[in-house]
Amino acid sequence: MMNLNEESLKVHREHNGKLATIPKAKLEDAHDLSVLYTPGVAEPCRKIKDDKDLSFEYTCRGNMVAVVSDGTRVLGLGNIGPEAGIPVMEGKSVLYKVFADVDAIPVCLDTSDKDKFIETVRYLQPNFAGINLEDIESPKCYDIEDALIEKMDIPVFHDDQHGTAIACAAALLGALRLVKKDIAEVKIVANGAGAAGTAIVRLLLNLGAKHITMINSKGAMYEGMDMSRINRVQAELLKETNLEKKQGSLADIAKGADVILGVSKPGVFTADIIKNMNKDAIVLAMANPDPETSYADAKAAGARVVGTGRSDAPNQVNNVLVFPGLFRGAIDVRARKINDEMKKAAVYAIANLIPDEELREDYVIPGAFDPNVAPAVAAAVAKAAMDTGVARIKVDPEDVRKETLERTKKLREILKTIR
Repeated sequence: MMNLNEESLKVHREHNGKLATIPKAKLEDAHDLSVLYTPGVAEPCRKIKDDKDLSFEYTCRGNMVAVVSDGTRVLGLGNIGPEAGIPVMEGKSVLYKVFADVDAIPVCLDTSDKDKFIETVRYLQPNFAGINLEDIESPKCYDIEDALIEKMDIPVFHDDQHGTAIACAAALLGALRLVKKDIAEVKIVANGAGAAGTAIVRLLLNLGAKHITMINSKGAMYEGMDMSRINRVQAELLKETNLEKKQGSLADIAKGADVILGVSKPGVFTADIIKNMNKDAIVLAMANPDPETSYADAKAAGARVVGTGRSDAPNQVNNVLVFPGLFRGAIDVRARKINDEMKKAAVYAIANLIPDEELREDYVIPGAFDPNVAPAVAAAVAKAAMDTGVARIKVDPEDVRKETLERTKKLREILKTIR
């Protein structure tokens, strides 16, 4: 019997990857050829020449996202290069299609130079409705995303940062509702201050959290610490976190904490740390592929609610809950960017899918295959984009929800025929 790695190699080899392109219109005779290609194709070209935004209507651009990476920080594998990063970007593209009927393609760039990366992606803008940045080393990823948001007129979204943050925040809101605690009152410890960790902290602050302490490999972080080890994003967050300037190790800072969040490394949330937390403790251990603690170990140590990034345990905190629906909503209104209000809308859309009466210790966040997630996120994001003025067109959010649900339902029926 094959193990998971062997089976994955077999599937990738047999299918020559996981993606293919297929036409949307029939091509069976000379008339079809004239309509799809020359001479008929000249007419949409003329229309787009007069109004570039018509490229969203007359071409695949209107439903197309690029998943862009340089392969410098792929999964837990590190800097493995652009070619080795393709399977991940290709897999992400599959998830876009299956969960929200968004067409996506992997684009792995053969450069680790920040400025060349930015310039290359900027030139791709006419082809896409959005850019999903993926698996780019920190702190370079911050500069790349900021520059591209500034230079481009389509959404640019670094999923390792914000997708993780949105999923984590949704799980936390569900857990807090269950244990009846207020986000503004709880003591939160965030272990890991890289791209994902800082994005989580920023989003939680935007959602009303008041008492957060970030931890790096040296211990508690605070404003005024050795700045040679602090990047610009961390420095900004330290103005709003650990205002008491507490110092110490993870074990020290986690004493009496209500919540500990991990985007760090395996095994660092020990039983003693969890036992010393506050009553009804919440533990979200999201290191990939092996979390800071297992679900079973954290529960045995006394945590009330536990979530991890793993699919073989309850309360999976997974980006797939976020990016398909988020981009579905953004491109359905032809958004120019993804802003903080759209991210918050996605958080609440995911968290509120579970009514209070259905919340359980092992069910504070919807599952990855819940068919209602992407439609709910798409509708909420589309509305937030329109409300904040970054949408090019107006639509009914309820229509977005219904159409997303119907599109994905039909697509999954088709996918059942794949061998």
